[in-house]
Amino acid sequence: MKQLLFLLIFCTVTQLAIAQKSTWQVDKAHSSVRFTIKHLIISDVEGTFKTFNGTVKSAKPDFTDAEVDFTVAITSVDTDNETRDKQLQTADYFDSGNYPDMVFKSTAIRKTKGSYYKLEGNLTIRGITQKVVFAVIYGGTVKDENGNTKAGFRASTTINRNDFKVSGGKQAVGEDVAITINVELQQLKPSTTSMN
Repeated sequence: MKQLLFLLIFCTVTQLAIAQKSTWQVDKAHSSVRFTIKHLIISDVEGTFKTFNGTVKSAKPDFTDAEVDFTVAITSVDTDNETRDKQLQTADYFDSGNYPDMVFKSTAIRKTKGSYYKLEGNLTIRGITQKVVFAVIYGGTVKDENGNTKAGFRASTTINRNDFKVSGGKQAVGEDVAITINVELQQLKPSTTSMN
């Protein structure tokens, strides 16, 4: 009887350990947030956001149970044009004085085929939240030269800026915004995770 009880306790503890989710932090030195939008219908204007942060929590090695939180600082937008970047901060566009961050929180992730995934979640811009779906490519997981575990992803989607009331420049700027996020994650060690 004691052996059976011990076995049950051991199995329970083992299952809890397996189910514990690892935390992964965005390695900003090897990640990027980029967007593309049409100008006058005939050409593409590209930009980036320089300041962002994110975490992923997952217990499975293929990230099929991942929970994603990602935040982008609106004031870090860079389109290689200072005048335009300042205009994007105004109330006609992002209104960064009242809404300084763009936030994404995942609600579901599923593998579609091989290294391809669909990531669903809520994107909030200007205090308005809309459901979006990212097409994700999982690049794999490796250990770097310092023994850190890294994972790479490329996520892309297209949103309509009017859904978030980013409505300035209607005559000159397209409605659809293509977003591409390249992310390298670093798995936090248990001692680091417990401090957050």
